[in-house]
Amino acid sequence: MTTRADRATPPSAGPSPVAWETVARLARRFDAHDDARGLDQTEQWTLQVLKIAEETGEASQAVIGARGTNPRKGDSHTWEDVHAEVADVIITGMVALAHMRPEDADQYLRLQLAAKAAKFLPAALTADHSSPEETA
Repeated sequence: MTTRADRATPPSAGPSPVAWETVARLARRFDAHDDARGLDQTEQWTLQVLKIAEETGEASQAVIGARGTNPRKGDSHTWEDVHAEVADVIITGMVALAHMRPEDADQYLRLQLAAKAAKFLPAALTADHSSPEETA
């Protein structure tokens, strides 16, 4: 399990090129499936966003199960289950973005990440993804 101290070292700036290649392949698979069903682009994008919501619901359900807060189901999940469901949310979001922006999903995500991080992190952390101690 990751501790707060482990979080002092920031992760890389984003998913690896290999991860994006897999995501792009998944997005192309969804494109082909939806095209075969006769769905237009707006319908395809709508379904991808709804899929993100579905996966988020599954992550929420896993948290409820890990906490045992549903008396009818009890302790139905572990925190490892929660981690897997959160990963599903991220993967589904990446696939949706690649489905909507096949030419620049990686770059778009990096720009969005930088913009969001700039609102919450000190400038030194957003500029080069290193901690102040590493830049000294």
